Amino acid sequence: MSQHNPEIQPIPHGKRIALVLGSGGARGLAHIGVIRELEARGYRIETISGCSMGALVAGLYAAGKLEDYTEWALTLKKYDIFKLLDVGGGSGLIAGNKIMAKLEEWLADIQIEDLPIPYSAVAVDIEREREVWFNEGPLCDAIRASIAIPGVFTPHVYRNRVLVDGSVLNPIPVAPTFNRITDATFVVDANGPPVGVRPGEPVDTEHEHRPGWFAQAAAKIGWNYEPQEAPPEPEKMGVWRVMERSLDTMMAALTRHHLAVFQPDMVFRVPRNLYMIHEYHRAEEIIALGQSLARELFDNPELERNQKM
Repeated sequence: MSQHNPEIQPIPHGKRIALVLGSGGARGLAHIGVIRELEARGYRIETISGCSMGALVAGLYAAGKLEDYTEWALTLKKYDIFKLLDVGGGSGLIAGNKIMAKLEEWLADIQIEDLPIPYSAVAVDIEREREVWFNEGPLCDAIRASIAIPGVFTPHVYRNRVLVDGSVLNPIPVAPTFNRITDATFVVDANGPPVGVRPGEPVDTEHEHRPGWFAQAAAKIGWNYEPQEAPPEPEKMGVWRVMERSLDTMMAALTRHHLAVFQPDMVFRVPRNLYMIHEYHRAEEIIALGQSLARELFDNPELERNQKM
């Protein structure tokens, strides 16, 4: 997969795009697949913005490090991800220091204003109750703030502001891309409408009820979790199932609102029920899904028209 290169020759009309990568946890790995398909079809990303996992992928892309990250992500197994979890204390389950230490291997000392294309990440100042757009300063700080899922990651304190995941207010930050003239705006929505079963699963709903490994990780470091052998009654859902479902519901509702307001030219939708937000060990199939969804939408443009109806 190639990276943005300012020396690339002129791009045909209609191929210069603003790309917006939404939140969605592990489903955000689909952003990588969409980018692959965009590049394969000759699109040039002139400006890029992201929220949460979208901010991470967008930052890696803008810095020319997305291929390095992808190669690493494809090697991850469940146990490898367990090792990245460090106790966060009272304000979040995970401190995030180990995760950021890994990202700093690729992104240390990179300033946003030095990137070859405009980049923005969105976080939320929970004390002032407002969005914060990162378009300058350390790239790692922007990513760390944007991925700080409330209750999961500890908030990121930056310039005396307490910052959490941007999806609390804006899971698809379209507006920050308005600083560049482009031919079109494309959005990757990792909280898309649910569909049947996920790839590779039997045609049943068992995977909707089995204990997730993220819940097991919570128990490992002191959070109580009691696995359910049968589909849980609504009032008896485990704490992580409630949290994941709540986050998905919130992000999906906010996404619908922002899409209605900004009306991008094309939206690549990753169904939110195919993968849970913690399933980073399924990187290969999620990336492949992203590229497949993008290919299908390009080859069948009537699908986008139907989505808007």
